[in-house]
Amino acid sequence: MQAGLGELFSIGAAACWGAGVVLYKQLGERLPPVALNLYKNIIVIAAMIPTVLLVHGPALPQLTAWQIGLTLLSGVLGISMADTLYFKALNTLGAGRTGVLGNLFSPTVILLSFLFLGERLTLLQFSGFLLVMFGVLLVNQRRVDEPLAPAQLRRGVAMGIAAIALNAGGIVMVKPVLEVAPFFWVALLRLGAALLPMLWLWWLLPTHHRAPPWRSLPWTLLIVAALLGQYVAMLLWLAGYKYTSASIASILNETASIFILLFAWIWLKEPLSRRKLAGVACTFGGVGVMLL
Repeated sequence: MQAGLGELFSIGAAACWGAGVVLYKQLGERLPPVALNLYKNIIVIAAMIPTVLLVHGPALPQLTAWQIGLTLLSGVLGISMADTLYFKALNTLGAGRTGVLGNLFSPTVILLSFLFLGERLTLLQFSGFLLVMFGVLLVNQRRVDEPLAPAQLRRGVAMGIAAIALNAGGIVMVKPVLEVAPFFWVALLRLGAALLPMLWLWWLLPTHHRAPPWRSLPWTLLIVAALLGQYVAMLLWLAGYKYTSASIASILNETASIFILLFAWIWLKEPLSRRKLAGVACTFGGVGVMLL
């Protein structure tokens, strides 16, 4: 398989995600998770609406009720619910354990694509997948987080697995719609469907969990992070799933861990160990094998 648009879009999405995560790491020190998630999605919708009007015009897309329903459900499950559960798992388990759980995303997409989309990996692609996953595991290996009570550990793992399953299910669910429907309209509908539950959740939160006053928000950093790490990344992410198989796109998305590592080294001056360098080499080697 030679690299096509779908593969390039998927790797580009991973790079934008990597840059966005480094920016969100700085924002997370000043904003609660739910408020950060809500504000970045509002910014993305504000950017997406003129994009849709510019590319597709004001006319509504010719979608069936089934396609609209799948797209809206994909947004609620894959963005709103999945993100909320992921943040809860992160707070319960810590970054180390949650990062290990995150490696289940590609296998879950591959399994769901096999069951519902009839996709198959070739032997060479499967070999590349194993190399990518091994490299990502090397990069994400870190000290064990603080010990947890068994009940807390089970609850955190259950929320993390549920978040991954919902995210994977949401993208597999919307892939048939992406193949036939106007691309930017699908992206906007998913975001709009996800925003309403997030607004409801934000309203239910105690005031101190929401956000600082509007004037004191780090707007420049927030806008850059939202546009690069969410708007551009999401468009490239969905485009990857539109123009290549869901299985291949999900594997290439795993390189986000490598880009996070590299950008943190460049921008935040975080050190690179030999193990992490080996993980980078292994991951990009796996990508190269998959694109042969």
